[in-house]
Amino acid sequence: MKRTLSFFFKARYLGVVDYPVAWQAMKDFTANRVDRTLDEVWLLQHPPVYTQGIAGKPEHLLYPNDIPVIRTDRGGQITFHGPGQLVAYLLLDLRRLQLNVRGLVRKMEDSVIDLLADYRIEAKGCPDAPGVYVDDAKIASLGLKIKNGCCYHGIALNIDMDLKPFSAINPCGYAGLKVTQAKDLGVDDEIGVIGQKMLEKLQINLTGR
Repeated sequence: MKRTLSFFFKARYLGVVDYPVAWQAMKDFTANRVDRTLDEVWLLQHPPVYTQGIAGKPEHLLYPNDIPVIRTDRGGQITFHGPGQLVAYLLLDLRRLQLNVRGLVRKMEDSVIDLLADYRIEAKGCPDAPGVYVDDAKIASLGLKIKNGCCYHGIALNIDMDLKPFSAINPCGYAGLKVTQAKDLGVDDEIGVIGQKMLEKLQINLTGR
């Protein structure tokens, strides 16, 4: 009998959302939350966009194209978002979860690794370059902003998307870094199914239950 999880967070399924709209909503949510505010995880996709983290360098965009570049407040360098990529934004109270940033990053990576393991895909994290990798190709990027003990931003997992825009950047600041996606590794499930699995893995890894 399949176990039904009762999430400690509120899950929101937002569809396709412009990056600036989602970013502003995350900032507003975090600024207005109080001690009793329930944590939330937002699942969505973005129209094509490059986002440049606070450590990002302009030279990591190798050549300009028609895709907009947005400087954002998350950690890390440049990455690409587009349709077919599952984005999970984590709006969490780290104090309540008794987590530091390093611990949260590890649990985020483990959630993706465990999800892929369900599809018999062996993945791993990398201490020097946060994210999740399959055979040295990046399949998921991570980025966070911490404010007043709470976080926002989160995980971007490549499912079934156009990977060509990654060729115009040094993904996450690493020249020549290969990228991959779930479909190319034999995963046929739709993004909604994978999103539900992601929520379940986050629940287990963040709470241990």
